[in-house]
Amino acid sequence: MEVSKGQRLYIGIFGNANSGKSSLMNMITGQNFSIVSPVSGTTTDAVQKNMEFPGVGPVVFIDTAGFDDRTELSEQRTEKTYDAIAKSDLIIAVIARDEVNNLSGILESSGFRKLLESKKPIVWVVTKTESAEQEISIPQLNPVFVNSTTGRNKEALFEKIRASVPQNYFDRSLTEMFCKPGENVLLVMPQDSQAPKGRLILPQVETIRDLLDRKVLIHSCTNDTFKQVLESLKNPPDLIITDSQLFKYVNDNKPASSRLTSFSILQAAYKGDLKLFIEGAKAIHRLTNDSTVLIAEACTHSPATEDIGRVKIPALLKKIAPDVKIDFARGTDFNLKNYDLIIHCGACMFNRAYMLSRQAAADAADTPMTNYGLALAELTGTKTDL
Repeated sequence: MEVSKGQRLYIGIFGNANSGKSSLMNMITGQNFSIVSPVSGTTTDAVQKNMEFPGVGPVVFIDTAGFDDRTELSEQRTEKTYDAIAKSDLIIAVIARDEVNNLSGILESSGFRKLLESKKPIVWVVTKTESAEQEISIPQLNPVFVNSTTGRNKEALFEKIRASVPQNYFDRSLTEMFCKPGENVLLVMPQDSQAPKGRLILPQVETIRDLLDRKVLIHSCTNDTFKQVLESLKNPPDLIITDSQLFKYVNDNKPASSRLTSFSILQAAYKGDLKLFIEGAKAIHRLTNDSTVLIAEACTHSPATEDIGRVKIPALLKKIAPDVKIDFARGTDFNLKNYDLIIHCGACMFNRAYMLSRQAAADAADTPMTNYGLALAELTGTKTDL
């Protein structure tokens, strides 16, 4: 199965304009993927490239606009670059050889301070180094000196990247908090306009793959065959994982001994801080007609008539506070205002670093934040097993 972007390691390449970031990206990926030019500001929006990195696994490399962008759209580009820092699990910080003479000024600039403040692992690279004679001692950074045109020290850079990957990054499991190998798990997967006939949506596919890898016994059904499948089983399932929209129906008809959770709650635990999400869900019952709620979606699909985020959750919120104001955000649009609650989708398209950065931003703004599955459990009075 193709690994989704949300399960890949994100490696961001950052530095000043014309420092050699795009050339470095092309050298690493072995393709002329990013535009290379002596003109400052050639890279505008962040450019992403998926690849299997030797000795690491599936990664996404991000080439970004320069920190010192002086173009007309510099403010917007800088925001995109800072957004890429939030997404990155590992950072490659690029300094051109001719910038080394002003190293203290470079490191004190706002962009490089942002990298250091992120507390993420950093691989320092000095580019445009023609020969060993141009390498100098920089003990505080211990950089790799490379020439992207000739490929000089490419393998040394690769080894440094491999050594800097967060330990056990790919060892996390989507379902390990919820069930054990050998247990019976029933998946309830409705077929609606979000999952057209013949296809499953990404969280369901990822859950099945994870359960198979962990030697969990899997049964699956749609909502209209749920009762029939339960009757066919010799023993009640140990765990039922359902689409959050079916919480009440499944909860009302499941065996008392079967634990219950949802695909969205699995994603909440896998991608973010589950305790913060649980605490955020409690704010639902504090909403009033003067409250404002942000519903945030990771992907940018066209909403369907029965869309969970655009239709179903708002309808349930208005049963609590009929005049509550609801804003919507999609993709990377996540501008925090004075919200009383943020309800985020499962974020299957985001990686964990990016989801945690959103939770941190909400927490810093003292704004409760939860996710679709936990919100629906709270709104329908459903007890789930977390």
